[in-house]
Amino acid sequence: MVPTPSSPASLNGSPGKMKVLVALVVGGLTAGLLLLLLIVVSCCLWKRLCAKFPYEELPPGTKAASSLQGDKLCRLDAGTQTSRPLGVPFVVPPSLRSRDWVPLHSREWAQVPQGPCLAPELLPHTTGSNLGNKCMVGTINPELYKFPEDKSETDVPEGCRGRLWFSVEYQQEAERLLVGLIKAQWLQAPSEACRPLVKLHLLPDERRFLQSKTKRKTANPQFDEHFIFQVSSKSISQMVLRFSVYHVDRQRKHQLLGQVLFPLKNEILAGDCPRIIWRDLEAESLEPPSEFGDLQFCLSYNDCLSRLTVVVLRAKGLRLQEDRTFVSVFVKVSLMNHNKFVKCKRTSAVLGSANPVYSETFSFKAEPTELDTASLCLTVMQTTEGDKSHQVGRVVVGPYMYARGKELEHWTEMRSKPKELVKRWHALCHAAES
Repeated sequence: MVPTPSSPASLNGSPGKMKVLVALVVGGLTAGLLLLLLIVVSCCLWKRLCAKFPYEELPPGTKAASSLQGDKLCRLDAGTQTSRPLGVPFVVPPSLRSRDWVPLHSREWAQVPQGPCLAPELLPHTTGSNLGNKCMVGTINPELYKFPEDKSETDVPEGCRGRLWFSVEYQQEAERLLVGLIKAQWLQAPSEACRPLVKLHLLPDERRFLQSKTKRKTANPQFDEHFIFQVSSKSISQMVLRFSVYHVDRQRKHQLLGQVLFPLKNEILAGDCPRIIWRDLEAESLEPPSEFGDLQFCLSYNDCLSRLTVVVLRAKGLRLQEDRTFVSVFVKVSLMNHNKFVKCKRTSAVLGSANPVYSETFSFKAEPTELDTASLCLTVMQTTEGDKSHQVGRVVVGPYMYARGKELEHWTEMRSKPKELVKRWHALCHAAES
């Protein structure tokens, strides 16, 4: 019997053909999967590339608008160059457009500042409704990078006796204090022409001083002189630089026009280059010091912040005990309410001077309703080598409940002039007399 093609015998007789068919099917499926994977990866890469470099296609018919924009924008002349660098516009990234500091929405436009601007091909494209002298949000504003205007030579306060410009630099290794006397302006001289000169003292040494040249017939002298003081780094922070401006009359007598006191603090002298500083001249107190000395300080009250500010300036004529070489003097500022202690702060200690200069500021929290029951007690303290301290004198300022005379007037004037510094001298007295 002859086997037919469809019989089991014929199928079992061709195992090689079956293996070839299976291999072809597996190969085709593998190739299809690889091709599908390649297509998916290509699509993902294309989407990322499009998201990273977006371009806005111009709709048809905008050529006239683009040329109109180019006509309105100012072009740079190839033969002329400006010394000031041009502002470079930039686009705010999409991830940052939703932040609070962006002043406008991402699609709004702002006015271009006047002056030279970029060529139109360097600016972002826009639609016809936003054409003209406009640029994308995020353009750099040059006004924000300008230095603040120096008004030291234009703003003259009322009653100014004059203003002095100088520079200070301390060389740590050489232990030298370099002082540059630059100029003075608006000196209030007597009726005759002003002939100014300046004497420089390094307090507490009152005996030795350096002196500038005398300028003739000018109330705005230009000195441009330099002076050197040899002083150790340990004592420099305890010293005060004093500039005394005099007028020399025809008999060559010196008439004091005003003075400037400049404490040599460590933070002020820090740095590698000299600092140019200006100060207004102050009148020297002609009243003789009181029995225990005098203290000068400022008071100010800010009702919006409920803040009471005290600026301890200086003291003079202090009656110190023992050897002054080993004596340090500081001021303790205490805030009282209903004669109860609230808070206490103190200045730094000044060594060996009966006329210390502090220029330190302190702030206290005080509500407006508390000013009728609050008071300030400023106590001058003296310490010696054994860390023993005793009171040199004190002054109490406050309302009528606690103070009289100049102390009451100082407190009342402070309340009548909010946010202004009211400066006065006060005589010190002992606790039993205050």
